[in-house]
Amino acid sequence: MPQRVICQQCGCILHEGPELKPPDEILHMHNGKCPKCGKKLSLIPINVDVNPVK
Repeated sequence: MPQRVICQQCGCILHEGPELKPPDEILHMHNGKCPKCGKKLSLIPINVDVNPVK
């Protein structure tokens, strides 16, 4: 199942792909902050939506 991880603040796609990546790996890929808006990323999910990727 494809995965898409989006910044809650600006909507920037942090990760998108067919393989699931753990949240800590995605956080590490972006040095702990959103590359677009600079929001600090957290390992604790605050608002999680699970939707099918089209």
